[in-house]
Amino acid sequence: MSKSSEIWVIITPKQEMTNSDIIDSLELTAKLLELHDSDDFLIKTYNNAAFNLDKFTGEIANLSFSDLNQIQGVGKMMATKILEMVKVGASKELDELLSKTPEGVLQMFKIKGIGAKKIKIIWKELGIDNLNDLQIACENGSIAKIKGFGEKTQASILESLIFVQSQAGKLRMDKAEVLANIILEELKREFQSIEITGQITRKSETVDSIQFIAPFLKTPRQTIENQLFTKYQADSSPFIWRGKFADNQINVEVIQVSENQFVNKKFLYSAAENHLKQRNQNGQTLMALASTSVFNDETQIYEKFGSPYILPEMREGWGEFEWVKNHQNEELVTWDSLKGILHNHSTYSDGRHTLEQMVNHCRELGFEYFGIADHSQSAAYANGLLTSRVYQQHEEIDKINNKFKELGINFKVLKGIESDILGDGSLDYPDEVLSTFDYVVASVHSNLNMNITKATDRLLRAIENPYTTILGHPTGRLLLSRQGYPIDYKTIIDACSEKNVVIEINASPYRLDLDWRWIQYCIEKNVMLSINPDAHEMDGFLDMHYGVAVARKGGLTTKMTFNALSLSEIDNYLAKKHPK
Repeated sequence: MSKSSEIWVIITPKQEMTNSDIIDSLELTAKLLELHDSDDFLIKTYNNAAFNLDKFTGEIANLSFSDLNQIQGVGKMMATKILEMVKVGASKELDELLSKTPEGVLQMFKIKGIGAKKIKIIWKELGIDNLNDLQIACENGSIAKIKGFGEKTQASILESLIFVQSQAGKLRMDKAEVLANIILEELKREFQSIEITGQITRKSETVDSIQFIAPFLKTPRQTIENQLFTKYQADSSPFIWRGKFADNQINVEVIQVSENQFVNKKFLYSAAENHLKQRNQNGQTLMALASTSVFNDETQIYEKFGSPYILPEMREGWGEFEWVKNHQNEELVTWDSLKGILHNHSTYSDGRHTLEQMVNHCRELGFEYFGIADHSQSAAYANGLLTSRVYQQHEEIDKINNKFKELGINFKVLKGIESDILGDGSLDYPDEVLSTFDYVVASVHSNLNMNITKATDRLLRAIENPYTTILGHPTGRLLLSRQGYPIDYKTIIDACSEKNVVIEINASPYRLDLDWRWIQYCIEKNVMLSINPDAHEMDGFLDMHYGVAVARKGGLTTKMTFNALSLSEIDNYLAKKHPK
């Protein structure tokens, strides 16, 4: 399944279908064909086409019938269907399948641990076609009685179901930002001055409300509601227009304020409640101060409050006032302060671009080094590298580095691996193989159903391995989709401090793991953090912008950022950590 694949998507203004749109449609068609007892060969055909197209590096929408037919796994039938999809912007077969699939059944695909076969049994045999009835069936034990399910599966479904329901009406940071800017462009037609505020400006990893603030509108309110917000369900008050975006039911607010209160109100809506509850030496809350005086800019608010300026992304009430006093002369990490890109994948495992393509694009972006970290041998689903292919990749890296040296180019490719942390906490290669890498990202990808004791012990053993350089996505969470396994954060961070192990901030907007709330404890324990994109294609490098956003939110400084080290600094660090 492609990294970007989602069954539920934001509907945006009509535009050319992207590779992800096409692959997502093929994958969803395969799922629904299986759900509706279609021919096994047809299901396999759709899955094969999606799998192979996910590796294609060009624009699928620009391919001819002949071009499509030459791609492995894409025959004449699939080429025809893809061309039709690109032409009309939709798949006729998928539309037909969706029309006969209850919405609640479609939502069951969000539940971890059950696929099309189990969903079909739940729907057809128990007559359950919505998440509410599924939860009731889990709670009364009906699911466990079905052949092939049992108590363990029932408990897993219930846990995932409760989590998914708690995330309803939310978007990940990346999608919320895109949607906010689309709405903003529409609102600019009516408002002379309007800005995004709220969770978007605080760089929240998930967003349940998209807020805008603007001076009072001179044209009638009815004009806004009838002409601009036909896609919303309105529920307005005199000064705030409220609605929900129809496709995903996320809350949208347009707050109208007087001109002289614009700075104050924008500030108040940009900060979380706990931030505004902070009191100064006079006992006055920040909220009271910003509500009773008129300010020209936000720096004046903090000056009068008696605090250094605090960036919008940090206004959460999570120790930022103490941080800004202790670190006000230190530089927060930025995109420009990053010197290299670590934790990347290539076509050696499950990436879309070759090692050389990834390396060259990294150089084009102005970085000093590139670290490859393809999947290890246990990750068969991701074409993980057997030992022979590890050595093959190392030979290619040596050739690339020698070429750079001959040309006098100060750039280096680092030999890394994303080694699976196995069930017992050991890494996925013997020591003689691990010793050949410059660095090792140790990550959990399998057997995720663990209690806090088992998960913590598993990570601790991996941290104790002398070849572990970076602990990858520590909880394995997928935002709005998978909660992640529970860990004892302090115990893990303390162990990384003792063993000199870096912790990853996985910058993929699907993960953003380590959670930003633990960054300050890492800094207290002198644990460096690495902002890694987990890039599976060249465009994936840009995900580091999301990682930088949450890193700054948590107060990560440049000096505590691992991949802000220069090439010479990281070479020295790795030489000491992993002497050859």
